[in-house]
Amino acid sequence: MSKALAMNAAEMEAIAARHPALFAGSLSKRLRTALIWAGIVLYLVYSWWFFSISQVLGNANWTIAGTYLADWVSYEVRPDIRIARDGTMQVVYSRFDPLGANPDPDWMVLERKTVNRTIEIPASSGEKLPAKSSSSLSFMAPNAAVGESPEGQAEARTETRTEEVVTKAIVNFNGSTAIEVSDKRVTAKHAGETLVVVLDDVEGVQPEGPLPTWAAQKRPHEKIILSLGMTGWAEIDRSDVSIHNRFPGWANFLFDTNSPFFGRSASEVFGLVVGGERLDPARSNLSLAWDNILYNAEWQHLDVWTKLLQTVVMAFVGTLFASLIAFPLCFIAARNITGNRLLNQVTKRFFDFLRSVDMLIWALFFTRAFGPGPLAGMSAIFFTDTGTLGKLYSEALENIDDKQREGVKSVGASPLAVQRFGVLPQVLPLFASQALYFWESNTRSATIIGAVGAGGIGLKLWEAMRTNSDWENVAYMVMLILVVVFIFDGLSNALRSRLMGQKAH
Repeated sequence: MSKALAMNAAEMEAIAARHPALFAGSLSKRLRTALIWAGIVLYLVYSWWFFSISQVLGNANWTIAGTYLADWVSYEVRPDIRIARDGTMQVVYSRFDPLGANPDPDWMVLERKTVNRTIEIPASSGEKLPAKSSSSLSFMAPNAAVGESPEGQAEARTETRTEEVVTKAIVNFNGSTAIEVSDKRVTAKHAGETLVVVLDDVEGVQPEGPLPTWAAQKRPHEKIILSLGMTGWAEIDRSDVSIHNRFPGWANFLFDTNSPFFGRSASEVFGLVVGGERLDPARSNLSLAWDNILYNAEWQHLDVWTKLLQTVVMAFVGTLFASLIAFPLCFIAARNITGNRLLNQVTKRFFDFLRSVDMLIWALFFTRAFGPGPLAGMSAIFFTDTGTLGKLYSEALENIDDKQREGVKSVGASPLAVQRFGVLPQVLPLFASQALYFWESNTRSATIIGAVGAGGIGLKLWEAMRTNSDWENVAYMVMLILVVVFIFDGLSNALRSRLMGQKAH
């Protein structure tokens, strides 16, 4: 065995001596490959250091990212517990609360009592006191009777009112998380830990003991933020406790709080739609239900669907016009079709000008020129795609098989007939395939340029994101965009495959 190896080694050395170029080339090739891999590794290490990726990952607040993700698939009920100077409280819900006009959730337990309050009513310019006969005059307003303000206004007065106030509020997020507010003290329980916070009008927010990991206070005596995980969060201030209780799902997706179908179960709604007594004498329950869904104030289904259709039409019209303009110009840009070099170069530079400016920049320009709306979006797509499609079409023409064109020319066909029967059959399926791909791609791009004012669902999506609270609406629109993109992707792929298959035949 060792002898065979020795012979092979000797033979290899003899071959290397007779043909040094073979082994030198193989060695240089292996060395070149090793250098390329070493360069890639060094570049990755340099990029990691230059962009401080490890520091960015270490300082990233993954909790916020998780909260945003949770907001996409959930909704919040946000009651505010407002605390008066005497320790009594009032629970106030937001104007468009998902629970409706009179919320009374079972997860909030309130203890109430009736108290007498003395309210100071300021002077009203529209209310005048009767004149009093008195010989005393006011130094501030000569000739005015005492007991009357300088301009005859009524003086401020006090009034005693009977009110029902909240003395204790308990918010039960889940079995292990709860917040109790009573006597200007907040007791929060979460993850087996308890935090007690004392609220004072002068000293501010004072926690008793160290803060747990799920509580944060930037500076002493300022508000404390409680991060309670997927169940929500809360904010404790000296005179207010803001609750954000999170629930899975999308609240009021079909019917908003103003709809007569709000709060009813699916079986109740079905029964009313099929054969129930009319809720509105002027229309059927089916018509009323459909109208309530379309004009849902919280989800705005009709407006969202209209804007989505606007985006699709904007992408289609922009791509169609770009294809129609690029088609004749590409014949001028192709060197083998048009022999005039000056025309070739001018047309190609025109294509370069159109496609060198990004679609988003064109959208900003046309939004300024035409104002916000779909026209700006269609113009941006038209300009960008005319340049790109023109370049692709001209390159396809320059790579055609000249034999077919020469064959048509040899029978004495006119120049137009040569292009019709010798060139178009080779490139037309490719042209159509590229146009379909750009239409599919522009459906996505139209969403982006819509965010800068070019119309469509992109602008509505951006408006929802700017509120930083309606992330479930953002998720809804993103899902609609994905569905449309998936449909057009499948349709475009099927049409392109059919076109290219016809070409193969």
